Amino acid sequence: MEKKPLVYFLCTGNSCRSQIADGYLQAIGGHKYEVKSAGLEAHGLNPRAVQTMKEAGIDISHHTSDVMDQSVLADADFIITLCGHANDHCPVVRNDIAQRWHWGFDDPAKATGTEEEITAQFRTVRDSIKERIEQFVQEGK
Repeated sequence: MEKKPLVYFLCTGNSCRSQIADGYLQAIGGHKYEVKSAGLEAHGLNPRAVQTMKEAGIDISHHTSDVMDQSVLADADFIITLCGHANDHCPVVRNDIAQRWHWGFDDPAKATGTEEEITAQFRTVRDSIKERIEQFVQEGK
């Protein structure tokens, strides 16, 4: 069986955006891609991210918040950063096959306001990530 291309999503804390992207790509394109996510640090899985994805019918409650692994970076076919901090601080990858992309999304964990306003920000980011994942899978990148 042919090896699936490995997509590695990176964010600062691997708590929200990279977890959402990981969940969506596994759900939408898991048949085509191996999917992993990590952070420059591990901040723990954000409960609001779990709840927001549950609303969309995707369970990420079993995910773990992991620190970036150099061996996964070396094996990745696609390295996709989801926040500016991770993009700026992702190490140079000495890997001839990896395509490195940056998809910047606001950090919903930094949302302020009422519970409804914070939840709305999580949903907005979730839906934006879903659109980008659908485009990625459709284009066969």
